[in-house]
Amino acid sequence: MASPRPVVVVTKPHDVTADMVVAELNRRGVPVVRFDPAEFPQALTFSATIDGDGLHGSLTTTTRCLNLESARSLYYRRPRGFTFPGLDEQDARFARLQARFGLGGVLASLPNCLYVNHPHAIADAEHKPAQLTAAADLGFTIPPTLITNEPDQARAFAAEHGPIVYKPLRASPYRQDDQARTVWVTEVDPADLDESIRATAHLFQTKVPAVGHLRVTMVGDRVFCVRIDSGDLLDWRQDYDALAYTASHPPPGLADRIAAYLKRFGLVFGAFDFALHPDGTPVFLECNPNGQWAWLEDETDQPMTAALADLLERRHA
Repeated sequence: MASPRPVVVVTKPHDVTADMVVAELNRRGVPVVRFDPAEFPQALTFSATIDGDGLHGSLTTTTRCLNLESARSLYYRRPRGFTFPGLDEQDARFARLQARFGLGGVLASLPNCLYVNHPHAIADAEHKPAQLTAAADLGFTIPPTLITNEPDQARAFAAEHGPIVYKPLRASPYRQDDQARTVWVTEVDPADLDESIRATAHLFQTKVPAVGHLRVTMVGDRVFCVRIDSGDLLDWRQDYDALAYTASHPPPGLADRIAAYLKRFGLVFGAFDFALHPDGTPVFLECNPNGQWAWLEDETDQPMTAALADLLERRHA
């Protein structure tokens, strides 16, 4: 009898969300091969042959050996980047690129493998301009948005669509006084729209008069909707202790639009954030194609871990 095909989990060593999924797969008797690409080449090796029979070969960690063609699915979570500490800067840069396009390219090309999500699809879907454009095209309500480095355009946008908020186009590490900082969504005083805007791209949006927020997580064809009430917080991530959670049903038609959105980007998983307008309209803010969800299961008992394990197991495929 052939051995069952393994699920591949690609993530950093300390990832509580991945731990929950791996534990559930283990409970079901589904084999798992877990690794972090940052372990290459010290604790991870691979060889891939590509010929008339397609791609085949093996990947070996300190505890597992994966036949590349046997991967049932690949859960791409939060891997670290490649590092080559023993090399000088130029050689390390060269080695990182070779690893990214070599090992990374192999992992993105596994035959008959379900990706949750494919790393290339994640990268494409992380661009906020693409997100908002697709959302508008699919019938979501979106806040008027300006992306610019022109101060005059920013001031005109604030005058027409104010009050406005600023949000970063991409989260990135930021340190101040040697302390890690987060750039939160912030309301903008029009008087602060000065010439410094020319330095880089900025995203400004009309401030939605929200009475709450929805975090809607879609796993395959299953939808988990949670209302988040945050009081006066503009960005609810600033104080998780102040939040109240309620499991709810998505507003009519929202699940169908979310499914269409995921299909547009070639995704099978997405964590969507909506602001709830006082009239009940969910206003699309963003979709994280690799977003966090585990804390919502803890708060609401919605079976997200089981749904993700079902998808990776390809139970309904």
